[in-house]
Amino acid sequence: MIDISDIEEASRRIAGQVLRTPTVAAPGLSALLGVPVTAKLELLQRTGSFKARGAAAKLLALSAADRAAGVVAVSGGNHGIAVAVMAEVLDVKATVVMPRSAPARAVEIAEAAGATVRLADTMDAAFALMTRLQGDGLTLVHPFDDPVVVAGQGTVGLELAEDAGEVTDVLVSVGGGALVSGVAVALRARRPGVRIWGVETDGARSMSAALAAGGPVPVELSSIVSTLSAPAVSQLTYDHVSALVTDVVVVSDAEAVQGTLDLANHAKVWTEPAAGCLLPAARQVLDRVGDGARLGLVLCGGNATTTDVMAWADRFHLR
Repeated sequence: MIDISDIEEASRRIAGQVLRTPTVAAPGLSALLGVPVTAKLELLQRTGSFKARGAAAKLLALSAADRAAGVVAVSGGNHGIAVAVMAEVLDVKATVVMPRSAPARAVEIAEAAGATVRLADTMDAAFALMTRLQGDGLTLVHPFDDPVVVAGQGTVGLELAEDAGEVTDVLVSVGGGALVSGVAVALRARRPGVRIWGVETDGARSMSAALAAGGPVPVELSSIVSTLSAPAVSQLTYDHVSALVTDVVVVSDAEAVQGTLDLANHAKVWTEPAAGCLLPAARQVLDRVGDGARLGLVLCGGNATTTDVMAWADRFHLR
C-alpha cells in the first residue's frame, strides 16, 4: 500500500502540469441536503477530470526507454482523455483503448490530442486488447492497478485536507478504485477522524463485489456510467479500500443522472453521472451517520455532453 509520502512526492512531481482545483463551500447543496457541504471541483481539472493527476504522475515517472516505447491505456473515457492529453504535452506517443460504449466526445478529444484510439466491443475486450498491446512492447499506464497512479490521484485528497473546512464524511466515486484509495490514504494521514465513503452505480459494482467476496472478482457491467465501469478492481485498490474506507454505497443509474441534474440546478456546476452519483449516496450516508455530519464531495469530472445527459434523463423519465 502507498503512504502519505508517496502522495506528497506525486504532488511535487505533477506541480505545473495539473491544476490545484478549488475546494469550495456549496450553499446550494447544503440547502438541498440539510447539512454543510464542501465540494472539491475536479471537473475544473485539466482534461475535465481528476485523471490528469495520475496520468501525469505516471508519465513523468517513466524511464526514457519506456517513454520512447510509447504508452497504452484502457479507459471508459476520462483516463483515456487524460493519458492522451498529458502524453501530447510530454511528447510521448499514446494508444488508448476504449469500449464502444465510451462517450464519443472522449474518443474525439483523445484523437485530437494525437493518440491512436482503438475501440473494442466491451470493457472486458478493451482490457484484453490493452494487455495484448502491452505484450507488443507498449508501456502500460493502468487506470488503477499502479501505485504511482494511485498516489497521483491521492493528491486530490491532499488538497482537500489542506483546503476544506471541517468535514466529517467525504464521498468519492469508485470505478477501479484509484481515486478513493489515494484520497483515503491522504485523509487518514492528515484528517484521521474523517470517514471516507466510496460510491458505485448498480451496474458497475466491482468494489462492492470485491468487499463481499474478500478480494477482487469479475463483475458483469451494465451501467450507463462507462467512466465507473471497471470489470474488476485490482488487489492494490481492494487492499486500500478494505483497510481505509468506511463503506461503499451503491446507487442506481437513474439516481446518478438525477444527481447530475441536481448538481446543475443547485450547485451550478456541470458534472457527469460519475459525480452525480454522490448526491443520492450522500442521502444514504446521512441516514446512517445521523446529526452533525459535514459532507465533502469530490466532484470527479465533467466530461459528459448536455446531449448525453438529457438523453439519459429522457430514458429514465427525469426532469
